[in-house]
Amino acid sequence: MYDVVQDYYGKQLQSTDDLKTSACCDISNMPSWLKPLLANIHPEVLSRYYGCGLVCPALLQGCRILDLGCGSGRDVYALAQLVGATGQVVGVDMTAEQLAIAKQYQDYHSDKFGYDNVTFLEGYIEKLDELGLEANSFDIIVSNCVINLSPNKAAVMASVQRLLKPGGEFYFSDVYADRRIPQQLIDDPVLYGECLSGALYWKDFERLAANAQFLDPRLVEDRPLEITDPALAAKIGNIQFFSATYRLFKSTAIEDACEDYGQAVIYKGSIDQLAQRFDLDKHHRIETGRVFPVCANTYNMLKESRFAPHFEFIGDTSQHYGIFAGCGEALPFVQQAAIEQSNIAPALSLSSKSNTSSSCC
Repeated sequence: MYDVVQDYYGKQLQSTDDLKTSACCDISNMPSWLKPLLANIHPEVLSRYYGCGLVCPALLQGCRILDLGCGSGRDVYALAQLVGATGQVVGVDMTAEQLAIAKQYQDYHSDKFGYDNVTFLEGYIEKLDELGLEANSFDIIVSNCVINLSPNKAAVMASVQRLLKPGGEFYFSDVYADRRIPQQLIDDPVLYGECLSGALYWKDFERLAANAQFLDPRLVEDRPLEITDPALAAKIGNIQFFSATYRLFKSTAIEDACEDYGQAVIYKGSIDQLAQRFDLDKHHRIETGRVFPVCANTYNMLKESRFAPHFEFIGDTSQHYGIFAGCGEALPFVQQAAIEQSNIAPALSLSSKSNTSSSCC
């Protein structure tokens, strides 16, 4: 599929307007304070960037960031302004035509920003080990609707795990499907290039993340995709697609389920632009100054990451209370209260019908 993607993004597309769907756009409604960053970017870089939105987590000052599939460099140059002179942004892309645009305006942007903190590398995101990038060297890795284009997504995830520092995060937007995509659609160059037929079935994404030791993926935001092109919609049929932003944290302390140890956090409101609330993900919106009960995974994600100085941490793991309520899992067994409410005798009255004691099965 490399040739298909390189041809589509290097030769077939000449501007964002040539895209047939909005699948390549990440879903974020860009906050107003980020928009001035784009005003500092050269118009040709903007016009040759085949996406929209901006994959941009909070608190980037001084960070070292890797952008997978950076294209013409729009996100690299936006992030470069946020990490500042003490940070660094590295962009990787396999399309020579796109990288030529990014590199052409590197001096323009260094003059505009007052510093040069970006590097562009030509290569495959499945083969990051060939680019001389040091393990455990990035605070954050981002990607804007690119992993779906990769024919070897497992290799991408493994490389991300290797390159992130402990406590670092993979923050990325991509396209997912409600089922596995048939091979005949994967082989369609337009559907693939439009970020549709290379999309992962959402459950396969969770399995892929777990295999790469990214446990407990956190969904930041999502929306269904509408396929407005009639010809593409006819090919797609009943498959539903979603644009979603996830964050994955590198940590050996994160488990595959949300366990309850009675822990809590308090957000100090000290991150710029986030004085009132910190949104870790779609289900963890933490108000400033409020004691917020969390599972052990959330506790460790915050405590081991760059966000730690902005929180107070309450509790430890000395006592376990079971699964954390409302985190997607629950005790699968019928409980005593449910039995009594159903007017069913405890233990199905088995012991009253027999002199034998109940067994484990």
